[in-house]
Amino acid sequence: MLNVGLTGGIACGKSTVARMLVENGAILIDFDELAHTVQEPEGNVWREIVSHFGEDILHADRTIDRRRLGETVFADREKRELLNRIVHPAIFAEWQRRLEEIRKTTPHAIVISDIPLLIEAGMKQLVDLVLLVYITPEEQIRRVMARDGFSREEAERRLAAQMPIDEKLRLADIVIRNEGLPEETRRSVSEVWKNIVLRTELEV
Repeated sequence: MLNVGLTGGIACGKSTVARMLVENGAILIDFDELAHTVQEPEGNVWREIVSHFGEDILHADRTIDRRRLGETVFADREKRELLNRIVHPAIFAEWQRRLEEIRKTTPHAIVISDIPLLIEAGMKQLVDLVLLVYITPEEQIRRVMARDGFSREEAERRLAAQMPIDEKLRLADIVIRNEGLPEETRRSVSEVWKNIVLRTELEV
């Protein structure tokens, strides 16, 4: 089994690249989906988040309003770090459980672990390859403003809360540039997939 860590920055298009890799035959473990799973209402993680951040961050159905929580933690580094300490161990445990399940059922699988904070969280050594989806910081700002309706100031604040994408560039094993047309990204993904498959065949 090959475990490829997929990462990037805000608005880089990781989900699009992940979907294309799945179309080629990869098995996806999406950390965003894992975060939803471990934060389900009335679970241990949910209770701890609510105890620290209050019930104002909840929807009417008691699920966490991730946008409201995000606005709170992006503006305050200490709160962001607190949230990470609450959520990350539970996500990591669920990730390990799913990897083990895949290892048992599909031992030759190529797994794409979509991990936004892979490098920041010191998880580089826990994957076999780091695949970075890259766009320039200016393009990140433009896309965040268009996608989320943020002002430029708010978009820049979101970027400032993350490790700069250019710093991640030197730590990546493979880079997919996602600034062009969708068909250009698809061609890049196809080439990367061929190289990953070849790597797995050489290691058998």
